[in-house]
Amino acid sequence: MKKLLYIFLFFSSFLQAAVIEVGSNKSIKSIKKAIALAKVGDTVLVHKGLYKEGNIIINKRIVFIGKNYPILDGQKKHEVLSIKADGVIIRGFKVVKSGYATLEDPCGIKVYNKNNVIIQNNILDDNFFGIYIQNGSNCVVKNNKIKAYGKEEQRIGNGIHCWKSDKLQIIANNIIGHRDGIYFEFVTNSTIKGNFSSKNVRYGLHFMFSNDDAYISNVFKNNGAGVAVMFTKRVKMINNHFEENWGDAAYGLFLKEISDSYIIGNKFSKNTSGIHMEGTTRISVEKNVFEANGWGMKIQASCMENEIKNNNFLGNTFDISTNGSLVLNTFNSNYWDKYEGYDLDKNGVGDVPFHPLSLFSVITENNPSAMLLFRSFMITLLDKSEKILPSITPDNFIDKTPLMKKL
Repeated sequence: MKKLLYIFLFFSSFLQAAVIEVGSNKSIKSIKKAIALAKVGDTVLVHKGLYKEGNIIINKRIVFIGKNYPILDGQKKHEVLSIKADGVIIRGFKVVKSGYATLEDPCGIKVYNKNNVIIQNNILDDNFFGIYIQNGSNCVVKNNKIKAYGKEEQRIGNGIHCWKSDKLQIIANNIIGHRDGIYFEFVTNSTIKGNFSSKNVRYGLHFMFSNDDAYISNVFKNNGAGVAVMFTKRVKMINNHFEENWGDAAYGLFLKEISDSYIIGNKFSKNTSGIHMEGTTRISVEKNVFEANGWGMKIQASCMENEIKNNNFLGNTFDISTNGSLVLNTFNSNYWDKYEGYDLDKNGVGDVPFHPLSLFSVITENNPSAMLLFRSFMITLLDKSEKILPSITPDNFIDKTPLMKKL
């Protein structure tokens, strides 16, 4: 009976909801006035035009819709749109030119400690921070185009910034030109899926202290560095593309102090390092493609109990590198294009183990200037000798079951 009452009240409020229109040929010209007139559950429909109304605050549950992308202009002075109510829906606006302030972090659109907010199908251009969710839950950020023009990370905020939140969905957004494309700090049980993050000054995606999340089928291309996941547990990284993240300290994926996570079905192509791992524990790296990177993987000596299996290593300058002699990780059934072994029993597995750690990669790890000797005859000879009779590289740094054909 109580459930039927709730349903009746919901539909009653829905039927009573009004549509308040704002625009040049409407009686209401001001967005702020329309929001003030609106009641909970109403729709404020804003027609095409340029609106310079400073900081617009939505403090009641309404549907806020733009028709033909009306422009909300912060004039480089104000946070443009502040959401201070649960259940708000924002769709169809062009939000531009928020203010700039390093302490207050003004945004194109910011959610303040609220839940069930949907931000969808908007264009954000030339804002300090694009979309910011602060202490939110069950919020959705979907199909937005977010662009800025940052050149220095101190002078620009993040495209989608999420702090101390739970159960977020960040889906199919296009983010260009910010400090970090997407930033998570203390965010849990959330999904980042189908986003394109490119040409950001620092990272395409940056995780800090954010457990039990997943990022799936995203593209991180031509950023200062691709993705950084730090001080985090139980992250699923599935079917992403890490491409063309070049630079002295750049990588497709940087892992620092993370554990119990999965890296499955991703492609690492044309990065300085495909994956760089420091202090990682119990990470499964499986069914990925490492192609045309400077280093396929850099696994520091502080890493342990990680398993690298069923991956393709194709055309990398160095497939694997490390800075120590202790081997606490395992390699199983990977395809290495540098493998020169044989398969007499024709079972698809090489009859002799493969040592993926080349002598020269060990030398350059400690002496980067040695790269000047790369491809010299003497280095090639030393590498060949080391594979036959390992002396400097750890002899247990091996794949005992290398595959003869790529997966």
